[in-house]
Amino acid sequence: MSAMTINKQNPVARVLMNVILLLWTGAVVYPLLWTLLGSLKDNQQFMLKKPWALPEFPLLWSNFSYVWTKYGFHSFFINSAIVTVGSIVLSLFLASTSAYVISRFAFRGGSVLYAIYLSAMMIPMILGLIPLFFLLNDMGLINKLHGLILVYTAGALPFGIFVLASFFKSLPKELEEAAYIDGAGYTRTFLSVMLPLARSGLISVGIMNGLNIWNEYIMGSVFINKPEFYTLPVGIAVMQSEMQYRTEWGPLFAGLLLSIIPVLIVYILFQRQIAEGVTAGAVK
Repeated sequence: MSAMTINKQNPVARVLMNVILLLWTGAVVYPLLWTLLGSLKDNQQFMLKKPWALPEFPLLWSNFSYVWTKYGFHSFFINSAIVTVGSIVLSLFLASTSAYVISRFAFRGGSVLYAIYLSAMMIPMILGLIPLFFLLNDMGLINKLHGLILVYTAGALPFGIFVLASFFKSLPKELEEAAYIDGAGYTRTFLSVMLPLARSGLISVGIMNGLNIWNEYIMGSVFINKPEFYTLPVGIAVMQSEMQYRTEWGPLFAGLLLSIIPVLIVYILFQRQIAEGVTAGAVK
């Protein structure tokens, strides 16, 4: 008996499920709402009144322009956008081609190569922080955004190959054979037939890796130490430290909200593809 049937026949289970979903929704929405309300306050409202109270009028929308200009938040935002988009594009290109070859072609050492990629998912990148630093330093890539892109791309590859390989494995072999009969080569078959069918997987992998890269702090703080190249997480941490003994809570919350908005927009635009990507390997 399916979960949907049980839910229809048992009103208690239906009510319990609705309560759980409402609690989960509240747990997700409340921090976002509290961040928005906090970004519209001044320090006096934080210190002299309850921090979770509603902001007083007039609302301080100026906190957003203040943090954007005074603390160079626009520079942090642009750097994060460059690093995130660059890493996603490069990692998706490498992951899709590697996953296609591993999953659709039989060659000696293919299963070993796939196992190596999978095992890399179990090794935190922080363990390679020191050797990575010396490697990038020898290559002249410290304080370079493209150096950070290479590091993030390497970290995103194992997960991308793992997900995309399952997509390609599930696709009927007849699709490739039909393309070969029509005169398409390996590259044309991959680009015109196989890659479009894995679009949901590409979007899901891109968004999941993009979230990790957008919020990543440790690598960004180690490999970048020039303010003009700070990413958002590093910039927000530095901004808080620059506030010294008087933390400006309103601008700080405004900066946090500005860093969250792009993630929310991407999720709203691609939520259907993300849901489809969960069922990795489904045949269109």
